[in-house]
Amino acid sequence: MALTVKLELRQGQQLVMTPQLQQAIRLLQLSNIELGQFVEGELERNPLLELEDGHEALSGSERDGATESREQESDEEWLDLDRPAPEGERELDGDDTNAEAVVPNGMDSGWAGVGERDGARSGQEFNPEEFVSGVPSLRDHLSQQMPLVLHEQVERLIGQYLIDMLDEAGYLHADLTHLAGTLGAPPELIEAVLAKLQACDPAGVFARSLAECLALQLKEQNRYDPQIAALLDHLDLLAAHNMPALRKAIGVDLDEIGDMVEEIKRLDPKPGLRFGAVQVQAVVPDVLVREAADGRWLVELNSDTLPRVLVNRHYFAEVDRSARTEADKTYLLECLQTANWLVKSLDQRARTILKVAEEIVRQQDAFLTYGVQHLRPLNLKTVADAISMHESTVSRVTSNKYMATPRGLFELKYFFTSAIQAAGDGEAYSSEAVRHRIRQMIDTESARAILSDDKLVERLKQEGIDIARRTVAKYREAMRIPSSVQRRREKRLTERVGR
Repeated sequence: MALTVKLELRQGQQLVMTPQLQQAIRLLQLSNIELGQFVEGELERNPLLELEDGHEALSGSERDGATESREQESDEEWLDLDRPAPEGERELDGDDTNAEAVVPNGMDSGWAGVGERDGARSGQEFNPEEFVSGVPSLRDHLSQQMPLVLHEQVERLIGQYLIDMLDEAGYLHADLTHLAGTLGAPPELIEAVLAKLQACDPAGVFARSLAECLALQLKEQNRYDPQIAALLDHLDLLAAHNMPALRKAIGVDLDEIGDMVEEIKRLDPKPGLRFGAVQVQAVVPDVLVREAADGRWLVELNSDTLPRVLVNRHYFAEVDRSARTEADKTYLLECLQTANWLVKSLDQRARTILKVAEEIVRQQDAFLTYGVQHLRPLNLKTVADAISMHESTVSRVTSNKYMATPRGLFELKYFFTSAIQAAGDGEAYSSEAVRHRIRQMIDTESARAILSDDKLVERLKQEGIDIARRTVAKYREAMRIPSSVQRRREKRLTERVGR
């Protein structure tokens, strides 16, 4: 068979994703913190981009009446996410953000004095946060006490090293033998320094385990005896509420065990958190939901999470006139195209989030009105079909986004739950609502009538919820609720302690 060369023309379809399209898709799934970091990076790279704060939220009703076209007469292209809200509905809390600060009569001299001391006359702004005292960290607190317990210079060097190794709860997670080799010091000296540091305030710091932390606090209170020491050695039995085995290991009756347990509950398992606990980033909602006067739900975007970006066309025109080489002009044109793309992408992202949030609120109206028991089963396809979008787009939009409602702050994915079939021909139940009902039943049970998983299934079927026993067990374990045997032991112990 001879090989021949020939030319063929074929027609086909292929999906090609440009870098801009890939970046736009990525913007959809970014959280508000990640979005802010991304925009900051673009501002550093692109000289034509500027950022300005102080815009208002975009509500759904306002979005519907907004025009999609941009006005070309303006020299600056804004991310137009602010529209005038109806009178009385501009802010969620009703505050007037444009109101001017008024200094009461008779306060002029006092305010003037503050301004003079803090540079108001030199053009600097008055910052009241400069007068707020800081919270001392655990490291600073222990470093101040170290000279009182460690007198030798070598001991202080080791002590400072141990202080730096503590975690935020005050625990020391280190092998002292390995530490002695690292510092080139005898293990006996490390042990001696550690024993002295364990006498510092707060009691329980420098412990290497929970049992040691509790023992240090009991010793400081002069309440450490052989019985409670044996209890601390068997914390695993106490956690499992295995009272028969615990009573056999300690050699005391249940009443004494109950007294010791109550004493342990008054201790602090993480003493270091009193000083300089790690600051947790507060969740900022992306969407705000509130009830209008006529009973409708108003959905709007949180302006704090929407960076307002503009393209500085004045600067572009000025630099373009002075550009000499073709490379400079190409660079400026690329910056302009990137800036325009970012403005449009942020605008489209905001509108997509709002569109998805409005449909979620519409689907879960009963939840917002009556509570979690009325949460409806919902999946991505239902929302995607309702708003004419793809499921993957809805999935990206609901990732790392939060909604503030009158019933609390929820991630958008919280509203998507699987369905539990009704016992009859009724409407299906949301799995989250079923979990909530299981927790309610268990919270109201008594020590003499503990509900097993089979009993829970029977009660749920009486309420019209058709559910299997293994599903109930799975939901119970996911909520970290002990089994009926463990709950019975715990409630009986609580009753004995109460008497």
